[in-house]
Formats: sequence, structure tokens, C-alpha cells
Amino acid sequence: MSPEFLYTLEVILNGLMAGVMYSLVALGFVLIFKASGIFNYAQGVMALFAAMTLVGIQNGQVPFSHLINAVFGTHIHGFGWTLPAFVAILLTLLVMILFAYLVERFVLKHLVNQDPIILFMATIGLAYFMEGFGDLMWGSEIKVLDVGVPQGASFWLEDFTAGWAAEGSEYYGMYIDKLDLVATVVAIALVVSLTLFSQYTKTGRALRAVADDHQAALSVGISLRKIWVIVWAIAGFVAMVAGIMWGAKSGVQFSLSLIALKALPVLILGGFTSIPGAIVGGLIIGVGEKLFEYSIGPMIGGATENWFAYVLALVFLVFRPQGLFGEKIIERV
Repeated sequence: MSPEFLYTLEVILNGLMAGVMYSLVALGFVLIFKASGIFNYAQGVMALFAAMTLVGIQNGQVPFSHLINAVFGTHIHGFGWTLPAFVAILLTLLVMILFAYLVERFVLKHLVNQDPIILFMATIGLAYFMEGFGDLMWGSEIKVLDVGVPQGASFWLEDFTAGWAAEGSEYYGMYIDKLDLVATVVAIALVVSLTLFSQYTKTGRALRAVADDHQAALSVGISLRKIWVIVWAIAGFVAMVAGIMWGAKSGVQFSLSLIALKALPVLILGGFTSIPGAIVGGLIIGVGEKLFEYSIGPMIGGATENWFAYVLALVFLVFRPQGLFGEKIIERV
């Protein structure tokens, strides 16, 4: 094979891996929108908060230590222990479930049957509150997240693919990050599990009923408060998984919350109500932006990955606004 073909194949594979990372964030949006009709602007901050909490618990950091030290003049920083990654993940999951309960108790409970724009504005306020609360709780410095997920190049894959090139060509094998491979496996498992849960369980059907009509769901005995706690808890779990993958890849920092912006084109392509669509949309965005940068980017100055996804989403909004897998809404008047 020619080196050019192999480089193109490498770009496609890395695009697929990047697309999976985008999809992990988009899944949280889809879950909440599918079950409650709310576009959760806070999903990216939830991923950030989960990652910060995981690092803090794992390293034995005292919550609000910066605030305590400033008020009382102490020098408290940590408990002096380091927890195993599995235990820290379980404790973080409990924190996200508690967060789901508190959101329902103090926010959603008072917004039943309100206009979607009001619910959306509530999630914007929630996002900024969580960002500031996380800063006070764990500090704003960049944190290293290590839960044992393998990272770096797969040297086996590099050695294996190096022999694919034509003899005499300077090709040293494909670079594929092992973290991206793990994220792919995790995303596939999540999509399969959530799809089965949504389609074939009583709770999953109740989630869809609540999304269609809050009042009708209440009239048939579905507890709206219980459903909202469940769906926000599941979205919190997905946010934690996304936070782990992105935090391990680029460090836990406040720019992590901005990955939610990259999930928006993914949702537009896949559809806001489709779990498989979140994955397909992410793969299209990931592959598209990598190929465009590789083939067209050098001709127009590069840095096309910053805007390619949004331009592609704009095209979809013009010709297919419901997305590839979204439900087409027909209103008769």
C-alpha cells in the first residue's frame, strides 16, 4: 500500500476515535431531552464536576479546603490517603445520584408543565452554579486524572501496520491512542445498554411517556419526580464516564466544560431523541473534521477543526432539521 493511502486510513481511524469521545458527551444531552424534553445546557459542566469530584475523592482532598483555610486561617488540604480508582468511581457515582435528587428537589419540581425555554434557562443557571460550586469545592487548578486507563500509542499496532507500506517507503505505522480505543469500547457498551433500557424496560417506556406529555404521564400514575431523578442520575453517570475519558486525555480543567459545545453539532446530525444517533453523529463529525483538516486544511490555512462541525450542522439544519435519526414532527392546524 502507498503511504498516502495509509495516512488517510490513519486519519479516518483517529477521526472515528475522536467522534466516540464527542458522542459520550452527546449521550447525556439525548437522555435528558428524550425523557423530559429539556435541553440540558449543564451537561458539559456535569462532566467537569464529575471529573473534579473523582480526582478530589481519589486523592483524599478535603472539600472546600481553600475556603476553609481562607476563613479560619488553617492549612488543611488532604486527609492523607489515596483511594483505589474503583472505590473513587463508586463514590463519585453516589455524588452524581445525590446531585440528580437535589436538581429534582430544588429546580425541576417547581417547573412542571412550564415552557421549554424556561426549563432551558434553568439549566443555564444550573451550569454556572455548578461551575462556581466545583471551583469552591475542589479548586480551579488543573488536575491529573489517573484511573488506570491505558494511554499513549499502541506500539504493537505501529509495528504491525508499518509492514503494510510498500518496500522502501518511509512509513512507521499508524498512531492510535489506547485511550481512544478504550473509549470506543465503553461508548459501544453504553449505547447498547441504554438502547435496551429505553426500549424494553418499564422504566424506559415511562421515560418516553413523560417526554411526550407531563400531564398525561401523571394521569396514568407515572411519578414525574421519580422519573426525573432516574434520568438525571443516568445522565450524571454518562457525564462521569465522559469526564473520566476527557479528563484522562487532556487533564481536568475548566475548559473541559466546553466540550458540550462540540456535542451540539453531533446532536443536530444524529437527532436530539436518538441514542444511536448520538454515536453516528459523533462518528460523522469526528471523521469529517479530521479528513477535512488533512485534505483541505493546508490549502486554506488550517485550523478547520474549530469550525467544520458547525458548518456541517448548519447544512443539516437547512435540509434535514430533525437529524438523521430524529423524529419528524408534523403539526396539523
